[in-house]
This record gives sequence, structure tokens and C-alpha cells, in this order.
Amino acid sequence: MEPASTVGGCCTSGTLKAWVPVLSWLPRYNLRWLQMDLLAGLTVGLTTVPQALAYAEVAALPVQYGLYSAFMGGFIYTLLGTSKDVTLGPTAIMSLLCFSVVGGHPPRAVLLSLLCGLIQAVMAFLRLGFLLDFISFPVIKGFTCAAAVTIGFGQVKNILGLHGIPSQFFLEVYYTFLRIPEARVGDVILGLLCVFLLVLLVFMKTNLGPDHPLDSKYRKVSRKLVWTVATMRNALVVVAASLVAFSWDANGHHVFTLTGKTSQGLPPFRPPPTSDVTANGTLVSFGEIVKGYGGGLAVIPFMGLLESIAIAKAFASQNNYRIDANQELLAIGVTNIMGSFVSAYPVTGSFGRTAVNSQTGVCTPAGGIVTSAVVLLSLAFLMPAFYYIPKASLAAVIICAVAPMVDFHVVAKMWKIRRLDLLPFTVTFLMSFWQVQYGIIGGVATSGALLLYNVARPQIKVTDHGVLLMEPSSGLSFPATEHLSRIIHTQALQASPPRSVLLDCHHVSTMDYSVISELRDLLRQFKLREVELVFCRLQPSVLQVLLAADLPGLRCTDSLEATLQLMSENQG
Repeated sequence: MEPASTVGGCCTSGTLKAWVPVLSWLPRYNLRWLQMDLLAGLTVGLTTVPQALAYAEVAALPVQYGLYSAFMGGFIYTLLGTSKDVTLGPTAIMSLLCFSVVGGHPPRAVLLSLLCGLIQAVMAFLRLGFLLDFISFPVIKGFTCAAAVTIGFGQVKNILGLHGIPSQFFLEVYYTFLRIPEARVGDVILGLLCVFLLVLLVFMKTNLGPDHPLDSKYRKVSRKLVWTVATMRNALVVVAASLVAFSWDANGHHVFTLTGKTSQGLPPFRPPPTSDVTANGTLVSFGEIVKGYGGGLAVIPFMGLLESIAIAKAFASQNNYRIDANQELLAIGVTNIMGSFVSAYPVTGSFGRTAVNSQTGVCTPAGGIVTSAVVLLSLAFLMPAFYYIPKASLAAVIICAVAPMVDFHVVAKMWKIRRLDLLPFTVTFLMSFWQVQYGIIGGVATSGALLLYNVARPQIKVTDHGVLLMEPSSGLSFPATEHLSRIIHTQALQASPPRSVLLDCHHVSTMDYSVISELRDLLRQFKLREVELVFCRLQPSVLQVLLAADLPGLRCTDSLEATLQLMSENQG
């Protein structure tokens, strides 16, 4: 009879806990954890609602779609997530990517969520998380800086109360400045006031300083109050702006651009649409929609995974626990799949809301359930009140959220450490203003080209000890064959008289058939010129390859100094 801890002889309880991490911490759940999770979930929920409304604007979708996208992640991540801190939902970057691919069509955005989720889940099952390693840090930084500039400037038109501005970045900049004289005074004043208040609250929070044991009770309470107000700043500012707008509107003064009528109630649970209808009534089939996604169907899943896993790793390191990257892929994939059934667009981990979650003292992923409940209550009861939210206040929330992403200090660091890394950064940054996905693809291609160049042109240190000592700095594979051959021919075989070479291979861990074939020819050339090519300090795996090749005239030694002395005497 099989043990109780196995299912079908292959699925152990440990494996089940690995795939469903909630089973690991739920049996240990206690009252203290519940209190902290409730507090953190409520705090994050009050941050999520205004941000979700604002990010829907970035995606050019009706504001309710931001809330539709904000609640599924809390439930799914509680079951499948491995980080206690991460919160999944709409973010500025994913909203921008979604807009760049679907152009503000809700049915296509929802279908995109399903397809992205399927891609991410398949990657998780196939353990393909390592593919994210091919997106380098300069590419990520170039993209986030460009995205922050694009998103931030895209909200200037809402601060100014302008309509009909093109969405393409360069045209958007041109027409925004061109139409500044048409700006609505009410929107400008309210928007700038909201930005000022948000910046002031962030400044107050960052300058609170640490708690001190000798502080008075009044000082401790004051610090906690300031921290709470600053943490919930987005919700407080949006509520205040809405009350101002409502009071003016009730008195017949329509001086603000409002969010307007939104769909009330919870979204229906139904399969995502597989077709769309254009404004003139033309039916767009599933195949045409997928074809229209283009490269975005590859970029969005990768960027969603990259953003979420980077956040999870950062907070896991900060709070002394470990995450499972492939399990994180599964959690975000299932979230996007299930989200598509409630009209959500693609989501990922949010750095800002995750930071709030961590700082509030969340103990388990169950805090996400409370956050999701706050979003669902907003959908069920508060949608009529969202009519009066000024677009200028949502624009202020977005601008202040993305401003810290513009980190140009990294340019100075890359210039100081390795200037060549500025190339993929610059390519990504500039191309992202044309099309966001093209910027990422261009940056990855540039990084790949630099990586391949290093493989094809490994550094080979050459010193003269009577014979030439050549020391490759890395593995030798087929792209490096011509480079190695040219150096040996130029400095040894074509010298007058020809020189013997000792090839120190202690850094060489790989050697493929192309290199072996070239070495066979080189050994023949050395023999014709009556000089030697000797291999020294070979790693066992490389030595095994060379012996298997049965190269004529192959000589291998272990001692560098003794071999140099012997070869110098023979050369003399």
C-alpha cells in the first residue's frame, strides 16, 4: 500500500506544497498574523484603488478596467505566491505596454491578458525562467526611464485639461506644447495642487527618521500619524479633489474635467472575447487580433515576469526569506488567465504597493485577500462616486508614481564602471519613444550582439618568455576560432624566424569541434615550420575532448614554469 504522503506514487506532500505554497504556511497561521495582514491589506487596498483608476487611463481603457484588473491577483497569489510582500495588479509599465499593443480596445486588452497568462504559465511548467537572464540591467533601466518619461508626459494633457492629443510620443509632445493656450485653468490649478501635496507628503514620510526609545508618546503617535497619512496619500488626495469637484459641479460651475460615468457593479465572470468589432461595425477575428499584437505578445509576458520577479527577489533579500522564481511565474500566469475571465488586462507585481505592504508589516500573502476585498467593495458600492474624480488628480497620482523611475544617476555609474553598457541603455531608451516593445527588442539585440562579440573575440594575453605564452581568458567556441588562429599565425607562425607557442588553457572550460579542427591544422603548420605548439594546465573536461580528437603531435603538460624553461632551451 502506498504511503499517505504520496498521490499516484509520484506526487509527494512536499511537491504539492511546492506547487501550492499556501499549504506550507496556512497550518501555522495565527491571530497576530491575521491582525497584521488585515492592517497591511487595508492600507494597500486604499493605495490600489486610486492607482488602478489612474493606470486604466494610461492604458486608454475605461477606469473600471483598472479595478477589474486589481482584485484577482490578491486571491491567486495567496494560493500560489512565495513572497509575503508582493502584490499583483495593474502597474504603470504594464498599462503603457498594453496601450502600445491594443490601443485602448477593452476586448483586445482582456484577450491579451489570457494569452500572456498562458505563455507565462507554460514557461513556469517548462522551467524557462532562466530566459529572463538574457534581459540585461542596462536594457531594463533604459526601458524604465523611457517608460517613466512617456507615462509622465502623457499625463500632462490631463493636468492641462486638453482633449484630442495624439498618443504617439513625439506628436504628443508637439501638440501638447502647441495647445497650451487652450488649457483649462481649473484643471491646471487642481492638478498642480495635487502634485504639490503628493510631493510634500512623500517628503514628510522620507524625513520622519527612525523611532527612538526615548521619544515621548506624543512624538511616537505623531510620527505614526504622518506615516499613515503619507502612505495613503493617493487615496486622500483623490478623495479631496473629488469633493472639491463635486462642490463646484453641484453649484453649476463645471471647471474640472471629470472621469465621468462608469459601469457600476462587479464584472461578470465569463470567457474572454475571441473577436472584436471596430467602430464602423467590422468584425475582427481572433487570428487578426493576435496578428495585430505583433511583438507585444512576446514582450508583455516577459516584462511582466521580469518586473514581478525582480520585486519579489528584492523584498525577499530585504526581509530574509527566499522565493521560487518558477513558482512566481506560475502565480502571475494563473492570475492573468483568471483575470481575463473578469475583464482584466495584463498585470504584474507593483513595486510601490509591495513596498507599502512590506512597511506595514504584512506576515503572509493573505494580506492580498483584504486588498482584493477593498477593490471589490469599491466596484460594488463606490462606482457612482468615481464620476466626480477629476482627471487632473489621477494624472498627478501617475506622475508622482513614475517620477522615481527616471533614474539617470545610473548613466553616470555605467560611464564610470563600463561605458560599453551605455550602448544597450541608449538604444533601449531612444527606441522606446518610437514603440515601447521595439525599445526592449532593440536593447536585447544590442546586448546580445555585445555578448556574442565577447564570445567571438576573447581576450588572449601574449607574453614573451623565449617562447610565446598565450593565455585565453575564457572558453573557446566556434565564433572564436578565426580570432585565435589569426593571433597565433600573426605572432608565431609568420614571425621570422617562427616561434614556439605554449597555450595556457587554465581559464578555458569549453572547446568545441570547430576549435578542435582549427587546432589540428595549427599543429600541422607548427610541425612544417619545425616549432612547437604545447598545451598547458588543461581542465579535465577539455583534456578529455582533446584526447578524444586524437590530434597528431598533441603535447599536454601540467607545469607552466617547467614547460616554459624546457621549450626555451629547445628554442635556443
